[in-house]
Amino acid sequence: MTPEIKVELSSSGVMSVTIARPDKKNALTNDMYGALADAIARASGDEVRVLLIQADGDTFTAGNDVSEFAAQSTGNGPKERNVVRFLRGLANASKPIIAAVQGKAVGVGTTMLLHCDYVLLSEEAQLITPFVNLALVPEAASSYLLPLRIGHVKAFEMFALGEAVPANNAVAWGIANKAISNAELRAEARRVAEKIAAKPIGSLTAMKRLMRDAEKMVAQMDRESAIFVERLASAEAKEVFAAFAQKRQPDLTRVVRQ
Repeated sequence: MTPEIKVELSSSGVMSVTIARPDKKNALTNDMYGALADAIARASGDEVRVLLIQADGDTFTAGNDVSEFAAQSTGNGPKERNVVRFLRGLANASKPIIAAVQGKAVGVGTTMLLHCDYVLLSEEAQLITPFVNLALVPEAASSYLLPLRIGHVKAFEMFALGEAVPANNAVAWGIANKAISNAELRAEARRVAEKIAAKPIGSLTAMKRLMRDAEKMVAQMDRESAIFVERLASAEAKEVFAAFAQKRQPDLTRVVRQ
């Protein structure tokens, strides 16, 4: 377990998982994905009734650590991509998942919310899906789930432009339940988690299985993952990540399209 992922289990069965890398805007590394996947696996046990995902600092998560993306684009990334295990865990999770989101939720920080059952945003939260800007494609079955949730044209806008969606829009579109002040965020998330934890757990898990097609989501994740890996090795992605490292704008006009 990495210290950048903190896990606590309350006597009422609420397991809080806190992303704790605030000095790096909670950017997620391969080790952190592994710890998140382990936590989700643990949540399937009888002692856990509700999973609560939150983050320290002023940012929920900046998404995947871009330096690891850059390493993967040149073939130097980790042999096991723990993000795959994490996303599969979300798709197959049987227990209710609550998310408390403050500040920016970038990339997987937004797409993971599509697998949560109750989402609270701080009023200044922003959801950002910059996959195309990075010459990549969406993941976490979001290419299926987001259009299903908010419609094709809004989902296309989020993916293609990669612009921030403010909290009030995210609530209006049905990505989140409500937006509240940042000062109230964790307390309200805990209150909701405790309230749900007191419900009949067998009924909750049965209801969740009926509401979600885990097999279809995992199949879509596999399709996305294969294309994602291809895109990481593309000339476009290599130019984008090289530009990021060199602190310049990418020049895609001379890159052969792949």
